[in-house]
Amino acid sequence: MTPLFRRASGSARDRLVTLVRKPGCHLCDDAQLVVEKVCADLGVRWEPRDITEDPELHERYWEQIPVVLIDGEQHTFWRVNEERLRRALAG
Repeated sequence: MTPLFRRASGSARDRLVTLVRKPGCHLCDDAQLVVEKVCADLGVRWEPRDITEDPELHERYWEQIPVVLIDGEQHTFWRVNEERLRRALAG
C-alpha cells in the first residue's frame, strides 16, 4: 500500500496525486476524469484510493469525497477544478 503522506519534490514526475473516492459516486467519476487528464498532460503519477476499504481515509474524509491529495496534502474536495489542479502541480 502507498503511504498516505509523501514529501513534495521539485519534478512533476516525482509528484503523486491521490484521488480518494468510493464506488458509485458520480462526483468521484467526474473528479477522476479531471485528475486523469491533468496528470497525463503533466506527466504526474496518480492513484485512486477507495474510501470504503481504508478505515483511516474513511474517518478523515467521509463527508468530503471525492478528495484530491497532492503528495499527501489535501488539495480540494467535492469538485475538482482543472486549472487549479494544473497550477498546483506545475508550481
